[in-house]
Amino acid sequence: MEKSLKYVFGPVPSRRLGRSLGVNPIPFKTCNYSCVYCQLGKAINYTNERKLFFPPAEIAKEIIEVCEKKEDKIDYITFVGEGEPTLYSGIPEVVKMVRKACNIQLAIITNGALFYEKSVREDVAVFDVVLTKLDAPFESLFKKINRPYPGIRFEKVLSGLFELREEHKGRLWTETMLVKGLNDNTMVLKEIRKILDELKPDRRFVSIPTRPPAEKWVKVPSPDVLFTAFKILNAIPVYHIEYGEINVEGFATLEEAILNIIKRHPLRIDEINSILRETGYKGDTMEFIEKLRLRYNVKLRKHLGYTYLLPKEARI
Repeated sequence: MEKSLKYVFGPVPSRRLGRSLGVNPIPFKTCNYSCVYCQLGKAINYTNERKLFFPPAEIAKEIIEVCEKKEDKIDYITFVGEGEPTLYSGIPEVVKMVRKACNIQLAIITNGALFYEKSVREDVAVFDVVLTKLDAPFESLFKKINRPYPGIRFEKVLSGLFELREEHKGRLWTETMLVKGLNDNTMVLKEIRKILDELKPDRRFVSIPTRPPAEKWVKVPSPDVLFTAFKILNAIPVYHIEYGEINVEGFATLEEAILNIIKRHPLRIDEINSILRETGYKGDTMEFIEKLRLRYNVKLRKHLGYTYLLPKEARI
């Protein structure tokens, strides 16, 4: 571990994208949504303003350096970030540089809130895969689940999504995150299905909050409800817990590696144990984690039978 990566993490296992090299082009929890189920907690920098937060050349350089070492272990370079990646206005410049150096498919995971802006649709046109969300079929539920920045309206978001579908030459995937008591009833699911059938995404996924959500009251629907949802939406279920090697090269210390990863991807205790063993660490895993808790702004939280290490909750 020679130097610390600032913008890149992984590759990490992804339930939809295989071995994913994550790219974070925005400051921590900079987002125009504050979804009740977000694994990163509530938004800190709650905004709808696009900015060039970091120099494109710096981000591209990190991506290229990791790809040169790990290209055979990466399925996708994924712009996902610690919030909403389309708020970063330098995406085309970064992708242009990366395309010249790396022969790896590019994906972006986005809430799609800004697709009503032509400039944003043009920016994401450079990706092989655009994975966006559709958690609700109407305004009131959209506000309850996604908690958008003031002024963002559901009909505007939906209109932008359909415009992207018409223009985008790559693959468009959608994901619907199910929350018990909010969007898991038959009426809501059928309305979401109508939108998806009209949109015709190349893939449609149904997921549940497998990592600790921003709001502790968020619960996972029952197995029977999930089975019904899968049938109604005619979607691919991504309910399973992901397993696989997590790369921690590119950081000065193991502590720094773990801290950087959990800002974007909360880790289970068993994942941390695997990372420590693979890097030759001989100490006790729980003692290592306890030192992190005492020194840094992190916490342990149980969810669905697993214990996760994640940053302490932020407030809007």
